[in-house]
Order: sequence, then structure tokens, then C-alpha cells
Amino acid sequence: MKKLKWGMIGGGEGSQIGPAHRLGAQADGLFALTAAALDVNPEKGREYAQRLGCAADRAYGDWTEMLAGERGRDDRVDLVTVATPNSTHFEITKAFLEAGFNVLCEKPMTMTVEEGEEIVRVARASGRICAVNYCYSAYPMVREMRHMVASGQIGKVRLVITNFSHGHHGNAADADNPRVRWRYDPAMAGISGQFADCGIHALHMASFITGDEVRSLSADFASTIDSRTLEDDAMVNFRMEGGTVGRLWTSSVAIGRQHGFDIQVFGETGGMRWASEQPNQVYYTPVGGRTQIMEKGESGLSDEATRLSRVAIAHPEGFPLAVANIYVDLAAAIAGENRAALPSAADGLRSMAAVHAAVDSAGRGGVWVDARPTMFR
Repeated sequence: MKKLKWGMIGGGEGSQIGPAHRLGAQADGLFALTAAALDVNPEKGREYAQRLGCAADRAYGDWTEMLAGERGRDDRVDLVTVATPNSTHFEITKAFLEAGFNVLCEKPMTMTVEEGEEIVRVARASGRICAVNYCYSAYPMVREMRHMVASGQIGKVRLVITNFSHGHHGNAADADNPRVRWRYDPAMAGISGQFADCGIHALHMASFITGDEVRSLSADFASTIDSRTLEDDAMVNFRMEGGTVGRLWTSSVAIGRQHGFDIQVFGETGGMRWASEQPNQVYYTPVGGRTQIMEKGESGLSDEATRLSRVAIAHPEGFPLAVANIYVDLAAAIAGENRAALPSAADGLRSMAAVHAAVDSAGRGGVWVDARPTMFR
């Protein structure tokens, strides 16, 4: 199979997310990094892109230069990844979609609900793929949980408990560290801190596994370190369209927790639990039965879980390979295959609507509010 041509914007040398995308996109030989605009410093970005293998004329100084350079080429890139600061996602994603490119955008897809609705409309009109990097949904055993719910193995889902809580911003003495401070500054992070950063991964996972969408929510936000404007801890109760009850906790001041992302799904005939720190396992308990540990790579799993497992049972597959699974599904979608599990612009929009709803609810003492974007009501 001929490799697809891949372009990347942002994620330059020293970035946190850039290496995960470069490892993930190229792990299965499906994509080749062909064009890039990697850094806010044009010369630094060009130099790094060439070190990564881009030709000099496709090592761009910024995204506008890359758009102008790629749109007129017969061998233009097949996919563009947007891994820039949050506030730039909308402008860049919209411009590349309108020019006929497929796009994978880092989350959050936009800063406002209105921007998210515009991206959904532009993606539909262009006929191009617009995916959002909710990569935790691409772990094989998360796909197995989704399959188990869809096939009725735990009955109707009654309750979802999920959290994404860590303690890496819990030291008040570190509050002025620029790598930490921006996350709680509305000028850079938007209207929400921890919930928009980590909580929406947990909320998306609840919808992804259950196959249902959040209808309404009630939120309580706290800024536990005085210098912070935005929340560093949040509790969100939610109700889903199908009647499922949800509880979500997200925090950056839970000292002692490391990654801290896990989810429990309880149905009429069974329950399941998955944690990102042990991603190869799902704990499954049938009603009246014993708890079983299901392992990635074992026989009897669904085709979806098996398809995305690369190494034998008992060998770990981590975060970069979860990102790689997003790119596997993107390559298939670009080839015209149906990949319903691929997180879409609609998912990005629903997440942003939930963020704004949670901010509204928290500001009004936790009242229940509609969490759906207007265009989906």
C-alpha cells in the first residue's frame, strides 16, 4: 500500500503532543511526514521539519504558508494534523477544510460552541474528514467495552462513573510556572481550565462506550489555589439521552494520582471497569457472577479490539499506539471505508457545548442546564 502524505502544524521540537503524533502516524507505515509548519518561530520550524525528513520547499514557516504551498500541488498532503495552541484550532481547521484537506484536530476543537457548529457545517459542505484526537477511545480494550455495550452483554446501561484526575498542578509554589499558569488563564485557556483540558476526555469516553450522548448536566467548579482564575477541580453530574446517569470528577490537584483516567460502566446484567494506567485490561462482572479480567490480545475478543492490537498478550501497548489507532482509522476513512468509531467534528462540538454548559451551571450554583449544542437539539 502506498503511504499517504501527511502534514503537521504545531507539535514542534520540545512539545508534549508532537512526538505522540509523529510516532502514531508513522507506526504502521500508513503515513509519511511530507509537509510541516512546526513552530511559532519560522526558521526553527523549517529547520526541524527538514531534520524530520520534509523537503526544503515543504518545510513551512507557518500554517498560512503551508496552506498556500500545499493547496496548489498535484501531490498535496492527504491529511493535516493541527496540534497548535487551543485558540488557533478553529481558524486553521476551517481554512484547511475549506481548501479540501482532511483534518485531524487536537482537542478542544474550538473555543466556542458557535465556532464548533461552524466547523461541523464546513466539514459537511466540504465532504472532507474532520476528526478530533480523543485518542483514549482508540485503546483496544476501550473498543471492546464499546462492543460489549452495543451487543447487549451488560444490558441497558444505568450508570457511568468516570474521572480524569491527577496531582501535577497541586503545588501552589509552582503556580507561576509558565507551563502550568496558562492552563488557568482565561486569555490563553478560554472559559474553563481543568474540565476543558481533561474532563472532556472522560465525558467523551462515557458517550463513546455507551453509544449515547449527554443531554443535561450540573457542575461544581473550584479553584483551590488562590492565584488561579479558572477551575483546577470539577464535579459534573450528567444525564444522557437514553436515561443513563453519569458522575464525573476531574482535578489537577489530586496529589498522589498520576494519570488518573478511568471509567466504570454499570448495566442491568453486568459492570465493567477500565483504567488508562492499566489499559490492557477490562474488569468485567456479570450479575450474580465473579469478576473476570479480560486481557488485550486474548482469544474471543471482538474484531474491533483484535484489529487494533499489535503485539501479543501480556505485552503493553501505550499512549502513542492509541494515537496510532486513530491514524489507522483515518487512513481507512480516507480510503472510503466506514469508521464509525473515529471521533468527529460533531464530537468536538458536543464537548465544547458541555464545557460552556458546565461553566454556566457552576456559575449558577450547580443548576441543571442543557448540555447539547443548539444545532443538535
